[in-house]
Amino acid sequence: MSQQPSSRPSTDAASGWLERLLKQGDIGLAVLMIVIISFMMVPLPTWTLDLLLTLDITLALMILMVALYVERPLDFSTFPTVLLVMTLLRLALNISSTRLILTQADAGKVIETFGSFVIGGNYIVGVLIFVILVVVQFVVITNGAGRISEVAARFTLDAMPGKQMAIDADLNSGLIDEDSARQRRSDIQREADFYGSMDGASKFVRGDAIAGIIITFINILGGIMIGAFQRGMSVTEALERYTVLTIGDGLVSQIPAMVIAIGTGVLVSRAAGESQLGERISRQLVNIPRGLLVIAFFLLLMGVATPLPKIPFILIASLLLIAGVVLLRQESAETEEAETGLQRVDKTVSPAQAGMIATRKEPEDMIKLLKIDPIELEIGYRLIPLVDAEQGGDLLERITKIRRQMALQLGLVLPAIRVRDNIQLKPRDYAIKMRGVEIARGEIHVGHFLAMSPGGMSEQLEGIQTVEPVFNLPAVWVSETHKERAEMLGYTVFDPSTVVATHLTEIVKRHAADILTRQDVQRLIDNVREEAPAVVDELIPALLSVGEVQGVLQNLLRERVSIRDMIPILEALANHGRATKEPDLLTEHARQALARSICQPFRTPQGQLPAMTLSADLEQILGDAVMRTEQGLSLALEPHLATQVVNSISRKVEETAAKGYHQPVLICSSKIRLVLRRLTERSLPILNVLSYNEVMGQDAQIQTIARIDLSAALPGAGP
Repeated sequence: MSQQPSSRPSTDAASGWLERLLKQGDIGLAVLMIVIISFMMVPLPTWTLDLLLTLDITLALMILMVALYVERPLDFSTFPTVLLVMTLLRLALNISSTRLILTQADAGKVIETFGSFVIGGNYIVGVLIFVILVVVQFVVITNGAGRISEVAARFTLDAMPGKQMAIDADLNSGLIDEDSARQRRSDIQREADFYGSMDGASKFVRGDAIAGIIITFINILGGIMIGAFQRGMSVTEALERYTVLTIGDGLVSQIPAMVIAIGTGVLVSRAAGESQLGERISRQLVNIPRGLLVIAFFLLLMGVATPLPKIPFILIASLLLIAGVVLLRQESAETEEAETGLQRVDKTVSPAQAGMIATRKEPEDMIKLLKIDPIELEIGYRLIPLVDAEQGGDLLERITKIRRQMALQLGLVLPAIRVRDNIQLKPRDYAIKMRGVEIARGEIHVGHFLAMSPGGMSEQLEGIQTVEPVFNLPAVWVSETHKERAEMLGYTVFDPSTVVATHLTEIVKRHAADILTRQDVQRLIDNVREEAPAVVDELIPALLSVGEVQGVLQNLLRERVSIRDMIPILEALANHGRATKEPDLLTEHARQALARSICQPFRTPQGQLPAMTLSADLEQILGDAVMRTEQGLSLALEPHLATQVVNSISRKVEETAAKGYHQPVLICSSKIRLVLRRLTERSLPILNVLSYNEVMGQDAQIQTIARIDLSAALPGAGP
């Protein structure tokens, strides 16, 4: 116990020293490259060469271990550079050892020991073993690793477009965020760079093998000549001495090269994510116990019925027989346990029902099936080019822009918009779904352009007659060759992606109130709390609940009023929340807080606000008909009178549109504003209904462009 405190500081000191050393790796790499190059020019003493050859073997084994245990090839992304450095190190050591062999007939203990051990007194056998070793590395391992690297690089580059499109689809559907998408794109790029570098680096392994063969022949021939003519040795002595050193030198250089070549093949041939490679290989090899039994029977037959040696075949057959029987019993036990567990679940079910239960997933998996996407865009198979970036499709990018646009214009954070193909749709159709229910559909002709006439066109275009999906206006799909002519004639031309994106945008605006959930409101409130905690703490939950705030925000979104500026809305609710909790009345107070932003789009550059107004009599009739119910404010009008009101407003909207006022605005009292909007929203969705309270104080002068009078429809009036 007394030694424990003293050992801990030494361990920490060693860890700190190692960490500081690793941080200086960039400087160390530069120094290492200079030192390796110097080995080719500066003679090395034999003890230094022994140390460096040992280091070379150690580094080769380290690389092999990393290749075996790394989880995915990209985790060893520096391998191509490491391979280049190791090849350069071996070549430098080969040159240094050759210099020592030819000049001193001595290359250190490591090389001499390797040569003597392999030769074993027989030079011919030693030479043949070395040649076989070189052939195995050059023909089998090096070529195989190079081919695997080449194929992996080609397949990785071919798969890049599909992976990029999958990332874009996940990003647009909201499954991942921008940071995750950026990281995945970076991983794909790094993977492509890695396999491309591996394809080139494998050529160094091949060149290293060729250089080793050439250096070996130079050492043998040059050594014999130097020994016989310069050192006074006999041919036999020179052959004996230099053959030992040459084969030892070749083994010391080729064995690390072979180890690294094997590591290269393992690294590029393994599947991504295959961690614990040894365990997976062993489990997969014995995954079929019946196959082991068949092999055991075959080996036993070979050992008994043929002249082959019986002991090896019978021994291996016995081991396989035991393993096959054990695994088969284990498999039977697992099956019996599953059936027993099934009977415990329900003893009254039929065998067919039992089979269904046996294949049924866990409840957690079934819960995932209940998830419904808030918004979906389904496309027919002929519309796939619109979402395929490789074919020029930009629809996914446009959907991302739609989400940004909704956040900026309406303050609505759209949920994930999932895009998927549906073979049940017609090939050219697309469908927009909200929570699994189709709410809109359209038809797209890829390769064509949608041309819409502004009206009064004397010349008709040749093409496919259709209806524009947003406003149901007549249009025509024209080919690309007729696009310029359509524009010259005054038609408004849209490409297919724009048509789908515009339709989706309009649908989102139209159903924004239904998209906004309580959870969305809570996130908006949390965002406001960071900037203005006082108003949030005063309002929620003391005065209003999150659901009541949601009702107000939904009312605003139904009339396309932006809720991006949440602070004035919440302050208005806090001011009037004690007096009433009725969402309709609170909505009117919130609109008055947003009056400036509501009125601004309708003002002219001169500060005027062109609008239609109601006559005093009609204001009185509608005001008397307003009723408060449990569902909110409603308008109790006779059906005939309500129809007259709507028709009169419709006629005035058409008249003002003919005068050039394409943003119809109707101003009335705040008492009837909401009910009048609800009365006209189905037949006149483009009509903007404002109250006098919203307009007053905005420095806007009301310009009355039409007055709606229903004197003929009043009670007691004539037809």
